[in-house]
Amino acid sequence: QVRLVESGGGLVQSGGSLRLSCAASGIIFNVHNMGWYRQPPGNERALIATITSGGNTNYANSVKGRFTISRDNTKNTVYLQMNSLKFEDTAVYYCYAQKAPNKYWGQGTQVTVSS
Repeated sequence: QVRLVESGGGLVQSGGSLRLSCAASGIIFNVHNMGWYRQPPGNERALIATITSGGNTNYANSVKGRFTISRDNTKNTVYLQMNSLKFEDTAVYYCYAQKAPNKYWGQGTQVTVSS
């Protein structure tokens, strides 16, 4: 059974930092591409950061320069370091694991940035 469990969300002031973690089980982690989506209130889920099995990263323009995605294959965990947080970063953050044709999702973790 595949499980992705996010943690690290919470309430933070504008300008602050948070680090999200996503622990995976039930998959061969190091062959999966990983990433993070977020869904702000009343909006659609949007892709914000990806990291391939080989460690290549990509970011949405909205988070580039402020967020960093990384992975630790020894811990089957992907991270999202979020710095200089803004009110508009408020959203539910979801991690995913993908290896065609499968894509697995976590349950989401709430990040709230107070202005």
